[in-house]
Amino acid sequence: MEEPQGFFSTGDGCVGDTVTERCLVESKEPVSHVQLACGLWFCAFPLDGNELCVWSTKDPSYQPLILRGHRQPITAVTFGNTVSPLLICSASQDYVMLWSLDECRQKVLLGLTPRGLVLGTLLGKALYLRLSPDDRAAAVCAGNKIFMLDTESRSTLAVLEGHRGPVTAAEFCPWQTHIIISVSEDRSFKVWDHHAGSPLYSSAVLTASPLLSLLVDEKSKQLVAGCADGQLWVFSLVERHHYRCVTRVDLKKKRETFSRRVESRLCSLPVLFLEENRRPRAHGLEKGEDMEGSLPVLSLAPCDLSLLLSSECGCLPSESAPCLWVGSSAGLLVLNLANFELEGVLRYKDFRSLSIQVAGSCAMMSKAGEQKAICLLTSLFGGQIAVLEIRLAALVRSRQGLGAGRSLSVLPRGCVLSTSPLHFRIAEEHRTPPAPQRRSAVRSTVQDQPLVFHSKVRSSGYATAPHVTMFSPKTNTRNNGDSPSRRRSSHGCKEYPLESSPPTRLHKQRVLAHGPAAALCVQFSGDGRWLACGLANHLSLVFRADLTGTPAVFSGHDGAVSTVCWSHDGRWLLSTSLDGTPRVWSLRRAELVLCVGRDLFPKPIQSAQFYYLDAFILCSSGPELQLLKCHIDTSKDEIRRYKQKSRCRPVFRLPTAGPTEITSLSAVNDFYSYLVLTAGRDKTVEVFDLNAGRSAAVIAEAHSRPVHQICQNKGSSFTTQRYQVYNLFATTATGDGIKLWDLRTLRCERRFEGHPNHGYPCGIAFSPCGRYVASGAEDRHLATTTLDGKLQLFVAE
Repeated sequence: MEEPQGFFSTGDGCVGDTVTERCLVESKEPVSHVQLACGLWFCAFPLDGNELCVWSTKDPSYQPLILRGHRQPITAVTFGNTVSPLLICSASQDYVMLWSLDECRQKVLLGLTPRGLVLGTLLGKALYLRLSPDDRAAAVCAGNKIFMLDTESRSTLAVLEGHRGPVTAAEFCPWQTHIIISVSEDRSFKVWDHHAGSPLYSSAVLTASPLLSLLVDEKSKQLVAGCADGQLWVFSLVERHHYRCVTRVDLKKKRETFSRRVESRLCSLPVLFLEENRRPRAHGLEKGEDMEGSLPVLSLAPCDLSLLLSSECGCLPSESAPCLWVGSSAGLLVLNLANFELEGVLRYKDFRSLSIQVAGSCAMMSKAGEQKAICLLTSLFGGQIAVLEIRLAALVRSRQGLGAGRSLSVLPRGCVLSTSPLHFRIAEEHRTPPAPQRRSAVRSTVQDQPLVFHSKVRSSGYATAPHVTMFSPKTNTRNNGDSPSRRRSSHGCKEYPLESSPPTRLHKQRVLAHGPAAALCVQFSGDGRWLACGLANHLSLVFRADLTGTPAVFSGHDGAVSTVCWSHDGRWLLSTSLDGTPRVWSLRRAELVLCVGRDLFPKPIQSAQFYYLDAFILCSSGPELQLLKCHIDTSKDEIRRYKQKSRCRPVFRLPTAGPTEITSLSAVNDFYSYLVLTAGRDKTVEVFDLNAGRSAAVIAEAHSRPVHQICQNKGSSFTTQRYQVYNLFATTATGDGIKLWDLRTLRCERRFEGHPNHGYPCGIAFSPCGRYVASGAEDRHLATTTLDGKLQLFVAE
C-alpha cells in the first residue's frame, strides 16, 4: 500500500457534535463533477487524475490503497453490491476497469502491483457507472449511450441508445434486475430492458434544467430524479401506475420553510444551526443568506432514520417511511419520502472548520441500524477531497427536544375544569330544581266546598261497577323476541369488517337534481342508515344509505349549502350555507326546528357542526370560533305555529392566533373531546383546547395554499381502534395534495399526492376502520390510499 506524502491529513478534525472531518486529501488535478463512491466500509475517489484511491471508513488508521492502471483522468467510480468479493469499477476515456479489493490488498502486501480487468476501451467520457445487483453486468453512461458490459466475459451485452443528450445517471431496478432506468441532460428519463436492449418507457421533458442524479427506492417503489435547478421529481414504479408523477419537490422552498418553522418553534422539525460553529455574518447577509440561484442535486442516496423517527404512538411504523440523502453544492439535506418534508439540513458554510465550503461532487452512505453517516466531498474550485462523519442523532436531536404536541390528545386526560366553557353543560344538568312555593295564607283559609247543596244527589253512575270489560290482555300470543326496539337496533348490531378492502365498483347512483346543481357536501349518519347531501341549488337531501326511495327535501337556505352534519343520536341535521345562517332540521318531521340568526355573529358562518355529544354547536365566524348552547323543542303552539320554541345563545368565543378567516374546522362529537382543529386562510392549522379555553398549538405553513378541509379520524361505533390512532387527522389544499398529521408531534407523517387536484377543492374522508383515506379528484376518479402511502385509483363516474 502506498501513501503519497504530503497529501493526506487524518485525525479527529472535530468541527462539532454533528459533523467531523475525518480525512482531507489534496489532489494535483481538479476532481469536481466526478462520480464518487462511498460504501459500507470504504470510499473511493480519483487522485491526481488517473489514480484510484480507496480509503477505509471502518478503520481510518489504515493507509489508503492506491490503484494505478488508467492513462486518462478517472471520471467515474462505483462499488459492487456483493460483499465477497468486493468489487470496484472505475472509468476513464481510455478504459473501464474492474478491481477486486481483496486481491489488490493481497498483492500489495506481497509487494506486487495490483492489476485490474479491462471491461471496455475507448467508450468515451464516462459520466456514471453502476454495477447490477449481482455484479455480473456494468452500465457505463458515456455520451448519449449506455453500454452494458459483461463483467465475466468482458464483452458488450447491449448498447442502449435513445437519449438526445449526455446520460448523467443510470440505476438498476432492485426487484426487476432486467430493468434499468436512466436520466439525461435532455431533461427526461427512460426505462430500458437491457436484456432485450429495447426501451420500455420514455418520459416527456420534465423541466428546463438537466437531470443530474437518480435514485430508485425499493421500499416505496418510487423513482427520484434530481435536476440542476434544485427540483426533485418523484415517480411511482408500481406496476399499474404507468410511471405517474407523484410530486415535485422544490428544495430551496423546502429549506426556507424548514428554517422558518424551526425559528418560530411551531413545529418539531430540526434545523442544524450550531451557535458555536456558525460563521459570523452581517445583518444584511443574514437576510440574503438564501440568495443562491439554485441547489443543484449532485447525488442521491438512501438514508436510514427508522430508529430516530420511531413514533411514540406506533400507529405509523417508521419502517414504512424511507428517507434519502440529497447532496448539493451548498450542503446536505435529509428528505422524508413519506411526507416529502425535510428532516434535517446541514450547510457547509455554517461550520467554519470545514475545509470545503462549496462542493463539486459528493457521495453519502448511512448503514442501517447505525447512528453515523459518511459523506465524501470534493471541492468545486480546487483539488481538495474530504471525508465527513455525520452523527444522525445530533442532526435530529432538536426534533426530539421540542416535543411541541406531546401534551395534546383527542381523548381527554382529565376532568372538565370549573372555568372551562364546557363546564356549562354539567352545571345545568346537575342544577337542583327550585323548591315549590308555599300557598299563600289567604288561599289556605279557603276550604273546599261542594258544588251542590242538596242532601241527596242522584248518582250519575260513576260509583257503580262497569258492565262491560274495557280491556283484557292477550295471553295466548307467542313472543318471537322481535320487539320494535330490537328491530330498530338490529341495523346497529352489524359489525364493520376490519379486513375488508376499499370498494372498487360502482354500486348505485342517483340523480340529485335536474339541472346544474352540484353536490357540495355529503355525509353519512352515525348509524350508516342515512346519507345527507348539500346542493348548490339551496337544498339539502337525505337519502337512505342504499339510495332507494324518495329523499327527504329540506329547503330554506338562500345560498348554496356548504356543509351538512349529523347529530350523534341521528335525530337532527345541521346545515350551513353561503347565506351565513346555520339551520337545524328534524329528520323525522323533515322540517326546520332551529334557525340561528345572523345578528349573533359579527361575520357570516362558514362552517358548523355538533360538538360534545350534541351539547353544543361549534361555528366559525370570520377569525373567531363560536360555541353555541342550543335547546331544541319541536312542540308547537296551536295558535302560533310559525313561532319556534327552540332557542340558541352563544356561551364562548375564541379568536384565532392571527386575524385570518377560518376556512374549515373539525372536532369529535362521538365522544367527549376537548380539542378543536381549525384552518385559516394564512395556511395555518390551529389547535384549540376548549377545556382550558385557549389556543394550544399552531402549525405554520401547513400547506402551500390555504387548507379547505380538515378531516379527523373519528372512528365509528361499529369498530374499535387503538386509542393512538384517534390523534391522526388529514388536511387538504388545492394543488398541494393531502397531508396526514399526528397531534402529539404536530408533524406531517405522510403525504399523499398523485390525484389531480389543481383548481377545485376536492373533499377527503377517513374510513370507519381508520385504515384508508379517500379523496376526490378532478378527473372523475376516486383515490383511496392506505396510511402507509399506497395509492389506488378507481373510476367513480
